Amino acid sequence: MIDADEAATLSSFKALRADIVDPILAEYKGRIVKLMGDGSLVEFNSVVDAVACAVAMQKGVAVHQAGSAPDRRIVLRIGINLGDVVVEGTISSATA
Repeated sequence: MIDADEAATLSSFKALRADIVDPILAEYKGRIVKLMGDGSLVEFNSVVDAVACAVAMQKGVAVHQAGSAPDRRIVLRIGINLGDVVVEGTISSATA
């Protein structure tokens, strides 16, 4: 889609994030850890919230794009990893 019409694709993706993705992530307490172009790594405290968020996001995206031409629809692939998050290095905090 980027090759065919970069400006329209980026605009559609930004609208999708603002209208659907970000509000649903907030609702299910997801925290974006890393953004990588059109991909992201999101952390949840609960696997139940992660799965519910994924389902809500897929439904929301489908409704949001129902009026778009099939070749202009953005399709999200969502994977869920149940592993623990490992933080490398030290985390410092200010003390009073």
